[in-house]
Amino acid sequence: MSKLDDLIFDNRFIRELPADEETINNRRQVIGACYSRVKPTPVVNPQRVAYSREVAELLDLTTDACEADDFTQAFAGNSLIAGMDPYATCYGGHQFGNWAGQLGDGRAINLGEIVNKKGERWAIQLKGAGPTPYSRTADGLAVLRSSVREFLCSEAMYHLGVPTTRALSLMLTGENVIRDMFYDGNPKAEPGAVVCRVAPSFTRFGNFQILTARRDIALLKKLVDYTIRTDFPHLGEPSPAVYMTWFTEVCRRTAEMIVHWQRVGFVHGVMNTDNMSILGLTIDYGPYGWLENYDPNWTPNTTDAEQRRYRFGNQPQIAFWNLGQLANAIYPLIEQVEPFQEALAVYTETFEQGWQAMMAGKLGLNAFNKPTDDDLCTELIVLLQLVETDMTIFYRQLAKVAINPEPLSTEFDYDAALNLLAAAYYVPEQITPEYKTRLTIWLKHYSQRVQNDCTPDTKRQQQMNAVNPKYVLRNYLAQLAIDKAEQGDFAMVNELLELLRQPYDEQPDKEKFAAKRPDWARQRAGCSMLSCSS
Repeated sequence: MSKLDDLIFDNRFIRELPADEETINNRRQVIGACYSRVKPTPVVNPQRVAYSREVAELLDLTTDACEADDFTQAFAGNSLIAGMDPYATCYGGHQFGNWAGQLGDGRAINLGEIVNKKGERWAIQLKGAGPTPYSRTADGLAVLRSSVREFLCSEAMYHLGVPTTRALSLMLTGENVIRDMFYDGNPKAEPGAVVCRVAPSFTRFGNFQILTARRDIALLKKLVDYTIRTDFPHLGEPSPAVYMTWFTEVCRRTAEMIVHWQRVGFVHGVMNTDNMSILGLTIDYGPYGWLENYDPNWTPNTTDAEQRRYRFGNQPQIAFWNLGQLANAIYPLIEQVEPFQEALAVYTETFEQGWQAMMAGKLGLNAFNKPTDDDLCTELIVLLQLVETDMTIFYRQLAKVAINPEPLSTEFDYDAALNLLAAAYYVPEQITPEYKTRLTIWLKHYSQRVQNDCTPDTKRQQQMNAVNPKYVLRNYLAQLAIDKAEQGDFAMVNELLELLRQPYDEQPDKEKFAAKRPDWARQRAGCSMLSCSS
């Protein structure tokens, strides 16, 4: 018997919430329901590209099970195993700040909810498995290009310690999909693919918003009660007081997630309210990117190129705005403004405290001391922008700077520090005498601050390297893996998956993957700019 047949499906979401009465899979407005039943579209020649052994373990799946043909068939959408009852969920959302009405799972199909041997609930979902009632004018499919990015980044973020949905598998479909990557009238055929995503829940802010927008308050209450009982059972039985405790926890979790994004230099790219997880997980890896040269105004999303609403430096403010829209959605259950204001204040406080602790960690300080460290961090952020500075490499090199060596030397070596940091700069010609002077002054203040902590260099380096990754899924690395995968070579996809399992370790034999963005990638599509097309 295949291990797949041992999976225990609970499917509580569809057992306890109302279904769409229409069963035909045609595009439509779905009223009075939280989901529509829909089956994945079979594909001609599914092929496994990669799978995550850690996610397989969450589902109690063995390596043999993951490498069997029935695994490939099931998670490409060709077959349903016992207990699967597939469906797509109904939600709305604000897109780029504007209410967009019904959106829903347009190319995601939930296969069901598994309860593993530990009693943990895991929803499994196929992305790119065909149209649903929510696909609007799209085909419900995905291409290999975007699917490689989603698969790798889901797992990379987990190993970085960032709250995230996970990815079990990546399959080729054997079929081509037509995509106009930049919406410029130049469509082309690309290899189709399906990613299997895994999370305790895929519920989004937009699931609640659509119900309030339609004034279906009875169903709104039912969905909120279900969410609390299923995903937040520690809060107790739903009630108006528990609703506010729940919303406050969502605010806190969201703030903690955003702090992690800022720590590692992740730019989501499309922080619409329908892409915000009620669990505070990073969800929907579309036109995301990683900061290479530190630029808080950068966004990888070409759709947002002019407004830059979702730029790196604006992510904390956007998350706050999105929480405000969620507050508006659940307001009818409370009908009091002040509790929501207090909960939103918790977001602000959690983010501020988290950001301070995060910066203290990145700089190897024992704790954030506001009187000295506000200015220290403010000046550093300015310095990082004055010249093209690789954020990831800068912090790893800063950890190597000798400040409290053993035995203690008598004088701080500024030249040695500057030489170490030089590895982080993209354009050496930008390092002017004025910049060097300003950086030297900052290094002086930084060294004094570290000396006040009396932390030996070896310990400080360990502390810094535990929060400042050496390896991230650099945009150009993902693109190189995509280029090879599109030619049928999946080795680099799996090599990056393995590399990113230990992003904080040195891994000397993998040093090339820590290199700065090469010049060829500066303006190449997929490396510096992406679209929502997938």
